[in-house]
Amino acid sequence: MTQSTTAKRGRVSDKLREIGSCLELVPMDPHFSSVSVGLYYRDGICTVWSFSQVEGIEGRLRDIRDQMVRLGGVQPVEGSDNQFIFPCGVIHMRPVKFLLTQAVTKPPDFALPQGSMTIKDSKSALMLSVAGGRTDDGFAYQVSGEGEVRNPALRLRMVVAGFVRYGEMEKVGDTEVAFSCCWQHDELVRLLLPYSRNISAVESMLEAEATRGQMTTSTLGFTPL
Repeated sequence: MTQSTTAKRGRVSDKLREIGSCLELVPMDPHFSSVSVGLYYRDGICTVWSFSQVEGIEGRLRDIRDQMVRLGGVQPVEGSDNQFIFPCGVIHMRPVKFLLTQAVTKPPDFALPQGSMTIKDSKSALMLSVAGGRTDDGFAYQVSGEGEVRNPALRLRMVVAGFVRYGEMEKVGDTEVAFSCCWQHDELVRLLLPYSRNISAVESMLEAEATRGQMTTSTLGFTPL
């Protein structure tokens, strides 16, 4: 092993001790020099980071963090350009991975639809809707659908399963889910809605992304969680 390689791995190790464990890695940023961008977590703080030293990387990391704030409703850390926290105090692991991917790979001006949370089902003629409301335990989301389909209740249960799988949400009724923190996270629900309707396609996408991510992280000497 050369001295330069040893020094590089030493710098990586020092940085990882500072920012924590890797939650997710996007192997290639299509909007900035094809760098890899990772999300790291330590002591309640998420850090957007890249080991690339290309000129302008600090600004790009700031833009990604700010986009995650807009898309996910997370809270920027004061005095930092690349860190954020969840206002509820709970790290929502799976949703934040989807959030990083959206912030890195989508065009910089990408925004989620506002207004009512409604989308066309990918497996039926249903128009799916999600509406949140206060409960005795905090806040929950009701999943419903409109349209002429065979056995709509079964389809809605599958969408609920998608929210449980990808949002790490808890099923509190046949068509009702809530985050474990019991907080209102409308931005995360908007983000998750397209994924929740098509479990098989998302699983294939995640498997492909995980393979690419492992190949990239292996060159840096660490593995994402």
